[in-house]
Amino acid sequence: MAAIKTLNAKAEVARAQAALAVNICAARGLQDVLRTNLGPKGTMKMLVSGAGVLDFTIDPSVACFFQQIQHPTASLIAKVATAQDDITGDGTTSNVLIIGELLKQADRYISEGLHPRIIAEGFEAAKKKALDVLEEIKIKKEMKRDILLEVARTSLQTKVHAELADVLIEAVVDSVLAITRPGYPIDLFMVEIMEMKHKSETDTKLIRGLVLDHGARHPEMKKRVEDAYILICNVSLEYEKTEVSSGFFYKTAKEKEKLVKAERKFIDDRVQKIIDLKEKVCAHSNKGFVVINQKGIDPLSLDALAKHDIVALRRAKRRNMERLTLACGGIALNSLEDLSVDCLGHAGLVHEYALGEEKFTFVEDCVNPRSVTLLVKGPNKHTLTQIKDAIRDGLRAIRNAIEDGCVVPGAGAVEVAIAEALMKYKHSIKGRARLGVQAFADALLIIPKVLAQNSGYDPQETLVKVQAEHLESEQPVGIDLNTGEPMVAADAGVWDNYCVKKQLLHSCTVIAANILLVDEIMRAGMSSLKG
Repeated sequence: MAAIKTLNAKAEVARAQAALAVNICAARGLQDVLRTNLGPKGTMKMLVSGAGVLDFTIDPSVACFFQQIQHPTASLIAKVATAQDDITGDGTTSNVLIIGELLKQADRYISEGLHPRIIAEGFEAAKKKALDVLEEIKIKKEMKRDILLEVARTSLQTKVHAELADVLIEAVVDSVLAITRPGYPIDLFMVEIMEMKHKSETDTKLIRGLVLDHGARHPEMKKRVEDAYILICNVSLEYEKTEVSSGFFYKTAKEKEKLVKAERKFIDDRVQKIIDLKEKVCAHSNKGFVVINQKGIDPLSLDALAKHDIVALRRAKRRNMERLTLACGGIALNSLEDLSVDCLGHAGLVHEYALGEEKFTFVEDCVNPRSVTLLVKGPNKHTLTQIKDAIRDGLRAIRNAIEDGCVVPGAGAVEVAIAEALMKYKHSIKGRARLGVQAFADALLIIPKVLAQNSGYDPQETLVKVQAEHLESEQPVGIDLNTGEPMVAADAGVWDNYCVKKQLLHSCTVIAANILLVDEIMRAGMSSLKG
């Protein structure tokens, strides 16, 4: 009897074999749920919220996040999978599959009397060897556009259908290349993802500039301006209340008029400065002038600007102010005291697009933009959400490839190569820990097996062919999911991220070892003490 029972008679306790069985059952249960999602031929999940809202997804991180998993062990594995997605943007399904399979393989030996600690030591030795093999397999390349396209294709085809993936690949790669600056980290927040419920998903495209989700607020302002100067500012062009308590005190109507005029003049002077600058830079040309302001612009100011052919947008989002300066050039001003020609940006085309009651302003044709927009189109909300999730993963896959400076072969080639290396390595391990290495090698093979199974092929037959081809060719061989035959992944242009595989090996080993070493589960919270 557990000691805790003497303190709390209502505590729930699972010990030794029972605790291990509970944990392994939970891990395998989550594995069975998500295994069909792996690879480009994976199936989708339909998630129904408590309110009855439907969501379709092929991304396991979304499925893990929205499922209200009750079991503590399954919840732990789901959190590891979502953490993998947060860090690297890929490898969530593989994470769940490998943890589940490590526990399944370990269970075979534990049921025969082997202590979990010995298995855990074998796992640790196998992990170190696997990381050494991964270092040997990785291929250092100069990350040119054609390699990045192949990396993006491998990532995106597991998230969306092939026709849509082909459209997204170029847009995603070009957007990352546009914002990449030598010597600076890649900031993916400089790629704005704007959704528009309109037309078909294959109309999704890259805008080399910015798309704002609002339009000009004056009916007489132009809807299309070509070759435009852009003034980006954060200056109030409307009446504002003072920061301290204040009031108007006057004795006569004339004094009141004077006070109102003085307050109005303060705003009018600011507007006049903008108009004077416009007259100066556009006096002898047909160039346009656009003001994008983070704060408000009142109707009188809008009217004055419209009379001088200035297009003004008010209440732009704060996150777009930095993007605008990177896309168009110029400086974002917090005061009009230093207003000069040097502060202006430039765009080849600024135009407004109305979709129902919504308005969008496109700032396009910028010279060498360092911030761009991916305009996601689709007929319904499910499609838009699915494309946005795929784009986020695609962007991170490309960033990972550029930052790693290397890639590894995909299509299950890495797992097969590491498993083969571990089978040779286990003979150098003394004692029963070699059984842990054997279990680790067998567990890694779940990835090629499930890839084959999800594509409609026999997993054992396919795996045997791939292993035989790997031994003959002595280079990483994966599975061609269209034919079920072995293929050299590098020749087919199927590349995975090095950092994803490295993170997988680390996190799966640690979590599987921790779960194996649990010999008692106690649930004795305050809820157990009631009654």
